[in-house]
Amino acid sequence: MRSLLIFTFVGLGAQIVDGALGMAFGVTASTLLVLSGVASAQASAAVHLAEVGTTFASGLSHWKFKNIDWTIVAKLGVPGAIGAFLGATVLSSLSTEDAAPLMAAILLAIGVYVLLRFSLKTPPAVATGGSKLSAKFLTPLGLFGGFIDASGGGGWGPVTTSTLLSRGKTAPRTVIGSVSASEFLVAVSASLGFLVGLREEFLHNVPIVLGLTLGGVIAAPFAAWLVSRVSPALLGTAVGGVIVLTNSQKLVKYFEVTAPWSTLIYTGIVAAWATFVFLAWRLSKAPAFVPAELETRVAEAEAERIDAVDEAR
Repeated sequence: MRSLLIFTFVGLGAQIVDGALGMAFGVTASTLLVLSGVASAQASAAVHLAEVGTTFASGLSHWKFKNIDWTIVAKLGVPGAIGAFLGATVLSSLSTEDAAPLMAAILLAIGVYVLLRFSLKTPPAVATGGSKLSAKFLTPLGLFGGFIDASGGGGWGPVTTSTLLSRGKTAPRTVIGSVSASEFLVAVSASLGFLVGLREEFLHNVPIVLGLTLGGVIAAPFAAWLVSRVSPALLGTAVGGVIVLTNSQKLVKYFEVTAPWSTLIYTGIVAAWATFVFLAWRLSKAPAFVPAELETRVAEAEAERIDAVDEAR
């Protein structure tokens, strides 16, 4: 009962982060699970099994709101599923001793990415009339994102969503909807990979999955409310810092780094984190500004769309 309560709180915290940022459920949940004593492979397996249900519901919701480009889903999700299966089998084949530093290193890298992503700049505007995203670009992105997601316990959203938004070729709602729908394929494939690799140990994840799911369901309404109250820049920077600090501690312990070097490492991380939080705070307080030429392009594109609809009628 105590373990179920712990996992429920983990799911609650991860869902609050994911609901407010649109990403990082897996990264946050995996980090918290490993800190609570769950083995790296089992933590990633439990997170992905729980995500099968959550990503299906998320994809269905985005489909109803017409936020999905099925071309992106096919070109991104199928390679992502292949990469996730490979990542799951690789992580399952490693011993607990070897898997722990690998997962910590991947989560650390993702934490740095999230930290910089939310503290230094806002997502770029979407260019009108831009070229479509090609399979040549989406396929390797999906393979890499899926592999990192399964082997590191999370990362599909930070890798794919942020990359696609940075391209500025697709509307943010379409990017988020298509990535969410693709993640269902990734979660199913990763779960199958862990089922093959872990076998009997896979069944031990049931209490973890139940706890994550329960916590996620409880937190979902609060997360929806929080997203309109808390600055994504501040929350993303705070979460990124937590991920960096906690996984740095695991690596320091694994490599047996002693004082005073360990103290210097932690001090540097905290100082850098505080600096990025300040930058994120300034970013969140900056007034929204849309260049006049961008407003003109958007207005012209909307007028052309209306004219095309009228002609079709």
